[in-house]
Amino acid sequence: MNSDELAAIRTHLANERTVLAYVRTALAFLATGAALIHFFTSPASTFAGCSFIVIGAFILVAGVIRFVIVRHRINKLFA
Repeated sequence: MNSDELAAIRTHLANERTVLAYVRTALAFLATGAALIHFFTSPASTFAGCSFIVIGAFILVAGVIRFVIVRHRINKLFA
């Protein structure tokens, strides 16, 4: 295994760690939103909970899109 192959592997692993960080952040937003909706009954907390859920979904989608784009760039770079 040469140094280019090892660099490609390290780069792919870094990209996977990054998408996992996006997923972890999205899950935190989704859980916060669900908790706000479930445990509080005021309209403000319901709005905040729904906002957190929408933001969490956006973070998840953005992370997956970024992962796919970077994966294609890595594959082109090391091809």
